[in-house]
Amino acid sequence: MTYEEVLQKAAEVLKPKCRVCKECNGIACRGEIPGVGAAGDASSFTLCRDYFSKIRLHMDAVHEHFEADTSLELFGCTLAGPVMVAPIGGMPFNYTNVLTETEYCEAVVFGANEAGIIAFTGDGPLDDYFPSTLPVINAAEGRGIPTIKPWGKEKLFDRIKDISATNCPAFAMDIDSAALVNLKLQGKPAYAKSEEEIREIVQEAGRPFIVKGVMTAESALRCARAGAYAIVVSNHGGRIMQDALPPISVLREIKDAVGDQMKVLVDGGIRSGSDVFKCLALGADAVLIGRPYAIAAHGGGAEGVALYTEKILQELKETMLMTDCPRLADITQDKIRMYPA
Repeated sequence: MTYEEVLQKAAEVLKPKCRVCKECNGIACRGEIPGVGAAGDASSFTLCRDYFSKIRLHMDAVHEHFEADTSLELFGCTLAGPVMVAPIGGMPFNYTNVLTETEYCEAVVFGANEAGIIAFTGDGPLDDYFPSTLPVINAAEGRGIPTIKPWGKEKLFDRIKDISATNCPAFAMDIDSAALVNLKLQGKPAYAKSEEEIREIVQEAGRPFIVKGVMTAESALRCARAGAYAIVVSNHGGRIMQDALPPISVLREIKDAVGDQMKVLVDGGIRSGSDVFKCLALGADAVLIGRPYAIAAHGGGAEGVALYTEKILQELKETMLMTDCPRLADITQDKIRMYPA
């Protein structure tokens, strides 16, 4: 199977929910929620791609040849590269019925592991969504990161107990789901979380906790003070709020605020190895990618997920070679420039 064949199959099975556009930029599907689109005029997502296009790279090929090393350590795991699968749940709501929740989870977890990275798994409005992900993570010897919604305290702590029965290296909460329309449509309320509430979750968890959906330096500092292992700078793919800033545009100020107190991850419109490079240059430790992995899973299952990962990491290695960055630590802000300035 080739990646082109994965895309062709995905285009067939995802109609009409996803067009599998040549560039996944949120334009064709704007406003389609439930579905794969972003909220309102979709600018909270489309501006991500616009912002990436304004970041240019300093090419430097006058150096000794090397094979770029993209490996890193996160959550006590060795990863082949600084790329992870973002959590996506609700296949029947947002995509089609081609893959069940369990089948999608199997595709991303096993495909990611095959490629040497790790997948976040999702949660959703139906009660069987989250429980269906945990056996898959256990079958993958714990190589998966379960993600929970910001439920009320009783349901939230029940979820944490379920996670404790697995050997996953970390778990996450997409805290911006407090306003997710799919939850509201199903009458499943979710809630914003304070610094003190995050501290309680960290104390209860007994393993690294990741807060996804952080978009300001002050929120990042609250998470750091509460003891979170990492944050994901994210606006939930533009699906929560119209007129939100692109995550990449606030990444540097957030990293400058928290420094080395915690790991800083980012998602939102990342579509190539060059995009990954730009995120790392602006301070990210690693990135999450969502919609393209959903396409890969529908078009090729675990094999499709592995193929897409290999494609992204090869693009990153080529970008590192052409910018004189043998290791991820060499990817610094002086390797990029905003153009026009």
